Amino acid sequence: MADLPKKIAIIYDRVNKWGGAERVLLALHEIFPQAPLFTAVYNHESARWAKIFPQVIPSFLQKFPYAKSHHELYPWLTPLAFESFNFNQYDAVISVTSTDAKGIVTQPKTFHLCYCLTPTRYLWSHEQFYKSQLDPGTRFITYPLFNYLKFWDRIASTRPDIYVSISQTVSGRVKKYYGRDSQVVYPPVDIDVYSQPSPPPSIKDFFLYVGRLVGYKQPEIIINVFNRLEYPLVIVGSGSEEKKLKRLAKPHIYFAGHVSQSQLVSFYQHTKAVIFFHEEDFGLVPVEAQAAGKPVIALNLGGVTETVIHGKTGILIDDNSEESLYSHIYNFDHRLFDPGIIRSNAARFSKQRFQREFVKVFTSGWSKYKEKL
Repeated sequence: MADLPKKIAIIYDRVNKWGGAERVLLALHEIFPQAPLFTAVYNHESARWAKIFPQVIPSFLQKFPYAKSHHELYPWLTPLAFESFNFNQYDAVISVTSTDAKGIVTQPKTFHLCYCLTPTRYLWSHEQFYKSQLDPGTRFITYPLFNYLKFWDRIASTRPDIYVSISQTVSGRVKKYYGRDSQVVYPPVDIDVYSQPSPPPSIKDFFLYVGRLVGYKQPEIIINVFNRLEYPLVIVGSGSEEKKLKRLAKPHIYFAGHVSQSQLVSFYQHTKAVIFFHEEDFGLVPVEAQAAGKPVIALNLGGVTETVIHGKTGILIDDNSEESLYSHIYNFDHRLFDPGIIRSNAARFSKQRFQREFVKVFTSGWSKYKEKL
């Protein structure tokens, strides 16, 4: 730790929720406990985890109506919000971002490492999907806005001194869309939490889905399959499609909503398998399932291709269709999978491993940067 810069700041897109990126921030806080957290907006109520930081410093966007909970109302202002910060007093900054935080402006004496969750999804890798969700009548407004944000995002992508990506999938996107090379440091998962024995839930012999109920995660396909199979399915999570999915689902499909950590562990540990039939940049759920010793049935795309070993810790499906998912679940036998082997694979993604690898990459980048000054 002696080789690390003395004054470090951490920057994140917005501090108003809890998820995988927020776990990264807490792991970074343990490495750099004195580093303040800069962000576009900060919601004290929905992001109480952030109180552990010595300071959380929001931008001018914090004062705009509804910005703390609905940042998407101000997409054209968020780039300016990050550009407004002054980091002259810092030796190094770490941006953790899937959108705008990489666009901060730093002086030559300040080292900037970007921990990239993904190049901005709605501008690049999933642009057509997001545009398809827009009201056709608003295209005269939204399309020019897309073009402006893509132009700015391309400029912002040149500002970090080095990139570190959360997966090989994201590293490939960083190269494709930003023309930048990046090393991979997988994000942290609290492996131990999911391996501690937990009492079983009341439902038996069930499969499990964990995640938001939104279109790109394809929950409707999963429900259609389980309606046909008539196997018990537990769904943990909520989202914009929840009401529609509840109307679609038959009685053997149970919507658990938001659950406590202990309930989630119980579901993981006592399911036959976790269903993960969509593409993610990394995907915490498959790793959490494996930490509990359970196999994953997943679409063979994105980060899951790096975390699940086909035939040993789960099944990877090449065909993104309802019939293919039906067939693989119908023929699935959870007894063929060894929980010990599955847990061993999940150990590759522990918090301790993340912190060790991150410090190594950060220190190396900082040392090389100092040599150029």
